Amino acid sequence: MKEYKILFTGTMGAGKTTAIAAISEVAPIVTDVLNTDASVAKERTTVGLDYGLLTLENGDRIRLFGTPGQQRFDFLWKILANKALGLIILTDNSRPDPLADLGMFLDGFADALATMPCAIGVGRLPSHPEPSLERYADLLEARGMVLPIVEVDVRRRDDVTLLIDTLLAQLEAGLLEETT
Repeated sequence: MKEYKILFTGTMGAGKTTAIAAISEVAPIVTDVLNTDASVAKERTTVGLDYGLLTLENGDRIRLFGTPGQQRFDFLWKILANKALGLIILTDNSRPDPLADLGMFLDGFADALATMPCAIGVGRLPSHPEPSLERYADLLEARGMVLPIVEVDVRRRDDVTLLIDTLLAQLEAGLLEETT
């Protein structure tokens, strides 16, 4: 049995905690506290990490970690990215500038992205159709990056599974070397 680590990141409210809860076979460990950021209508927010566990059919286990979404905790991003198999960036299309949000995480994880696969999950797209998935692809292309972009409802296990499968498929296809 092998063990791997996948990291979920994104802005506060993008759904990292919810995504991990949707897929974890154990009750997730969360480090939520009362939110003091009045600009985000959310009662609680992660300030340390989220943790869940997923066992694959072959017995391998994936440890699921979620980062805090606020940029002031970017020092934790680097710590949590250490030895991760891959990165899932969640964006919330209802935010004022989700493309800038994505750019912040691409910059914040630039070193890690040089050696690990990444998938991008765009949430709240049906109720907020702009920016479109094509605009996300254009942003990535302008940065010289090609990453899968998937519409996701982080409450749905199947959607979160698709994100993880998309990440693992990059490794299986030999697009990037495994970093574990």
